[in-house]
Amino acid sequence: MQCAYFDAGVCRSCTWMGRPHGEQVADKERHCATLLGERDDLVWLPPVTGRESGYRNKAKMVVGGTVENPTLGILDAGGAGVDLQGCGLYPESLADCFGVLAAFVTRATLTPYDVPARTGELKNLLVTQSPDGELLLRFVLRSQEPVARIRKHLPWLLAALPQLRVVSVNLLPDHKAVLEGDREILLTATETLRMRVNGIDLHLRPQSFFQTNTEVAAALYRHATTWVEELAPSSVWDLYCGVGGFALHVAAPGREVVGIETSVEAIASATLSAADLGLTGVRFAAGDATEFALSAPAPDLVIVNPPRRGIGDVLSRWLEASDVRHVVYSSCNAASLARDLAAMPSLRPRRAQVLDMFPQTTHYEVLTLLERV
Repeated sequence: MQCAYFDAGVCRSCTWMGRPHGEQVADKERHCATLLGERDDLVWLPPVTGRESGYRNKAKMVVGGTVENPTLGILDAGGAGVDLQGCGLYPESLADCFGVLAAFVTRATLTPYDVPARTGELKNLLVTQSPDGELLLRFVLRSQEPVARIRKHLPWLLAALPQLRVVSVNLLPDHKAVLEGDREILLTATETLRMRVNGIDLHLRPQSFFQTNTEVAAALYRHATTWVEELAPSSVWDLYCGVGGFALHVAAPGREVVGIETSVEAIASATLSAADLGLTGVRFAAGDATEFALSAPAPDLVIVNPPRRGIGDVLSRWLEASDVRHVVYSSCNAASLARDLAAMPSLRPRRAQVLDMFPQTTHYEVLTLLERV
């Protein structure tokens, strides 16, 4: 993949841009294998790859420039907006909405936030696209001051983007280098975006997490489900479950599945999906994964899909001392995975598979099956 923005030096977010895709994947496999170490009993499955461009289902666009000429993309070193509406990581169906959103900024007189001056209101536009082409849009604002204008002109936006299903405002009053704040104001009657994955509708609310690459995420859930079905556990925990992707995929008659996630929004989404599917053996609860594990009888199998920091020392030590026979560990950071594995010597990795979730970058997902010895 070639990128004019990268070649011009205006955006270097994709650090491996221009490298052959096959070479990228091979390097990720070598990197992961080095971190996990030489293991005679570990089988490496073929890597999962997808499109090397147009693969992102979410656009995180920093808004810069002026009301009359807004930029959607990133900020340069001086805090000025760099427009990246033509970024090749977005599918054409998603990129097509950027021009309409820029026009809406002007129509609703949403002043872009000036980072150096700490003035203005609109910080980011966050857009997520479902596999069916429907959209969820979030305006990240410094205050509620522009909300009335957004509401006033929202009918125009909905007419211009008929695929738009969910619109919300996120409030980020602090001057921080973060993407969003804690408070969300829903502006549409529809509350969730349906992410149809492997025939399962995952309901995505504005503050819920979902994998950036829908195609590879679908493969991740399928492969993990195959492993679980082979083992046929009667009880499963899905820790750090998000909107319930793993839990909903591995649900089966006679199997008790519990999903735990700190995000109340994500748990509400997962519960709605389970109800849609008529699943009675699956339940979800909002809470800390480690605290839950320390307070409940151990299941047959545990699925963990933690953030980049990994599951940490306490949960690793609990798993090591527990009666859990198998762990399916999905990691977006092989370094923290290796640290966690070192704390669980009785749970040996038997299978591993790299999934190229983030082409053009050094990042990847790795799925491992651990078995107690």
